[in-house]
Amino acid sequence: MPNLGLLTDYYELSMMQGYFLTNPDEEAVFDMFFRRQPFGGGFTILAGLDPLVDAIVDLHFTADEIDYLHSLGTFHREFLDYLRDFRFEGNVYAQEEGNIVFPNEPLVRIHGRLLQAQLLESLVLNYINFQSLIATKAARIVIASDGGAVLEFGLRRAHGQDGAISAARAAFIGGVAATSNVRAGKEYNIPVSGTMAHSWVMSFHTELESFEKYADIYPDNCILLVDTFDTLKSGIPNAIVVFKKLKQQGRKGFGVRLDSGDLEYLSKAARTMFDEAGLPEAKIYASNELDEWIINQIRRNGACIDAWGVGTKLVTADSDPALTGVYKISAKGVAGVFEPCIKISNNPEKTTNPGVKNVCRFYDSQKMMLADLVYLQEEEDVLSAVIGKKESLRFNHPNVDYAHFICAEYGATKKLLNPFIIDGERTVKARRLQDIQQHAKDAIAALHPTFKRLLNPHVYKVSISDGLKALKTKLIDACCQE
Repeated sequence: MPNLGLLTDYYELSMMQGYFLTNPDEEAVFDMFFRRQPFGGGFTILAGLDPLVDAIVDLHFTADEIDYLHSLGTFHREFLDYLRDFRFEGNVYAQEEGNIVFPNEPLVRIHGRLLQAQLLESLVLNYINFQSLIATKAARIVIASDGGAVLEFGLRRAHGQDGAISAARAAFIGGVAATSNVRAGKEYNIPVSGTMAHSWVMSFHTELESFEKYADIYPDNCILLVDTFDTLKSGIPNAIVVFKKLKQQGRKGFGVRLDSGDLEYLSKAARTMFDEAGLPEAKIYASNELDEWIINQIRRNGACIDAWGVGTKLVTADSDPALTGVYKISAKGVAGVFEPCIKISNNPEKTTNPGVKNVCRFYDSQKMMLADLVYLQEEEDVLSAVIGKKESLRFNHPNVDYAHFICAEYGATKKLLNPFIIDGERTVKARRLQDIQQHAKDAIAALHPTFKRLLNPHVYKVSISDGLKALKTKLIDACCQE
């Protein structure tokens, strides 16, 4: 992978130099979390973690990059000499890629020397924010399709080549069946799929000839684009002629793609025409500026569509341009002895949760997700003992003092933040993308349908422990008295 030493914001390096010159041995803990669900939805899928871990482990500065930094006239020779041998030497804890995640709980926790942990901010946010956004959009589209295959066709509308590759990877985690992006297919072993363009049809003397030639070349995967001239008067009748010949040859992998017009009406009419022609196996694909809202509507109206090609509105995360992920210091100290830190805001939801924390997910007796509890690492042994006895626990609202509930009936629990890098070395083997996708599917299946509604989904409870609430209140009170 390319070196990413300079893939950072300028102020990260200027702060890093400041720490190097003033307090090089100070250590810190940073949390990466996000503040609101994208798309007005009820869940988010964590994506981008595995390539992020690789990037952190490999992070360094080349001689050419050091020369460039020197040319800026900002950085001291001693600091540049430090960068020549830079390697991240700290620890990274994270939730598993493919997890369902929620606002205001740590997704990634970084431990290390302050100057090193500071440098990771831009990298962490760049990887996690974008890929989690696209994975979530893809999952919403897949849910809306209600079992229909979703194909990612967004390469030509993606935000640059890196955006296209990252979007294809994230969309696959979110549940799409294939991508049109051949490079992404090779890099991540994602199935690739595609049909034809209107230029293919228009390059022949007749539409029927173009279909016949395509069927000769791809008899076992013959998907014809039928809207170049007239979908119902020309495209579908010509497709029927070709498909009958393929069926007589024992071929089965044939169908059509609708790329314009009233997809609901056209798909129903096409389905009727295929069935009356003795071609019930003919598949109908649809494309043309689709998103979860359109798919949900026309599917509910009975559209006869087997697969959906989604491009622009998937890879650009249409309607929500960015995940609201942030990277905040939560503790600082020396030699592993940390003092909690808090950022206070006039907006209560922007006041951070202090200290070194983890997250415990609680499930009900049916193995459905019940609630998440953010707790201090120092509380873990006591929390484990309480859970082992299945005793009741108080779940406190993170921002409203009087709001809480008692979690009395629960089944399994799961600690969500686990080590991925220790002392600069990867501790968890990279997983196949197919395994990450399956993990995301399983996680979505464990989420009650009310959280998966497109409109006004139920809000999943992310609460803080008694110990974290007490610490947060203490630090806020202390700041207010200063």
